[in-house]
Amino acid sequence: MSDERRNRRSTPSNGRPRGSQSSAEGHRGGQRGPARTVQPARRVAYDVLRAVSETDAYANLVLPSAIADAKLTAQDAALATELTYGTLRRLGTYDAIIASAADRATDGIDPAVLDALRLAVHQLLATRVASHAAVNESVNLVAIESGRGASSFANAVLRRITRDSAEAWQERIEEQARSDDERLALRSAHPVWVIRALRRALAAEGRDAELGALLEADNASPDVTLVALPGLAEPGEPRLPYAPTAFASPGGDPRLSVEASGGTVRVQDEGSQLVALALAGVSPIAAGERWLDLCAGPGGKTALLAAIALEKDVVLEANEVVPVRARLVRKALRAVPGEIVVHEQDGREIAASRAGEFDRILVDAPCTGLGALRRRPEARWRKSPADVAELVPLQVELLSAALDALAPGGIVAYVTCSPHLAETTGVVQEVLRGRTDIVELDARAAIADVSRSPIDLATEGRSGSGSAQLWPHRHGTDAMFLALLQRSATVNTTGKED
Repeated sequence: MSDERRNRRSTPSNGRPRGSQSSAEGHRGGQRGPARTVQPARRVAYDVLRAVSETDAYANLVLPSAIADAKLTAQDAALATELTYGTLRRLGTYDAIIASAADRATDGIDPAVLDALRLAVHQLLATRVASHAAVNESVNLVAIESGRGASSFANAVLRRITRDSAEAWQERIEEQARSDDERLALRSAHPVWVIRALRRALAAEGRDAELGALLEADNASPDVTLVALPGLAEPGEPRLPYAPTAFASPGGDPRLSVEASGGTVRVQDEGSQLVALALAGVSPIAAGERWLDLCAGPGGKTALLAAIALEKDVVLEANEVVPVRARLVRKALRAVPGEIVVHEQDGREIAASRAGEFDRILVDAPCTGLGALRRRPEARWRKSPADVAELVPLQVELLSAALDALAPGGIVAYVTCSPHLAETTGVVQEVLRGRTDIVELDARAAIADVSRSPIDLATEGRSGSGSAQLWPHRHGTDAMFLALLQRSATVNTTGKED
């Protein structure tokens, strides 16, 4: 554990060392109250919630190391995982309940106390944890973190919440909604703007009636999916329906499977595998081709492409502008024999400096991540429409630069883990406007060609676009978007078709 993380865990928001209140809680005039204790799984879940709140950490990155540091048993690790992800998924709904019970807005509650209340409400309203245990442990947690006064407040709020059922609280907060979308937001634990974006994306396929199923899928715990790097490992059982490289985790800690394989088996969503395989399989591969993964971090798709490149005698390069993520790419590539250069440059700059060089380029663009809310539930509360407005120009610039870096006949795969139309078909349409040297290929056919079984990819309402959109509720994958763009076989120096 880093010194920074250790210090953050040892000092709560009120500035007192974490252990001081637990060893002498209630010390008044020389009198000491009983020591406060918190069950280890709840302690871990709370610490992860605080890291998410305080430092914008991602729970899926922080939680595994927190579980390992605490040496939790398998049972406690499962509880900590459920408490962490369950709380984060329904944060907006829980905040509405807390505000109603406390008769004050949540932004008026100390953040350390608020996270403990959120954790408690999840236990009270969405799990089989005994109410008295959830309340007592949470009150102890607040006492340790913020003192006796705060614990009295927390106790009063939680006792109030225990008086009514989850259904009654849900009905109460929905009565305060100002619109149907606000009611749906409280019921489904998605911000209103996310609901509207998902509805529009589904409507583009003529499937807006599936919105409820999608929101429900976002709130379900996803299965762990593994990838067997082709030529280096064989998929285990059970196999998954689409990607030939994908199989389900046999259970337990998936890191054990990864370590046992030397990295030739990795954790990777089936949708992420499919879009990388579609780029490799969209046309016959010629020995000596040059490939580029332009935005490679953290390296999962890079490793899959690298294994295929090894089999097909292809030269692959990777690029990742963020040094920490570039190190993750290099780590992911250790399992693949041979040396693959990983650059650390702005993707727009490296593409501009390598005009006309590459036969296939993967642009896995930075995006809002709205397609991976099952795995990163906190993202729904962290992102806003302003993020879309900031990301779209970058996505346009990265894709435009990648197209210019293509050799004649070369193909770019534009990928986002977001179904938001502005980040997907909107970007493709903007980039293609005025260009005569680029044709859009049928990404749906490319995915179908590499899939082990038939896959339902909608075509309705896409206005001739050949793009493909995967969905959690329909395919059991993250909501990955794929567009395949090919440069004309003959281009002049202006980038226009001869």
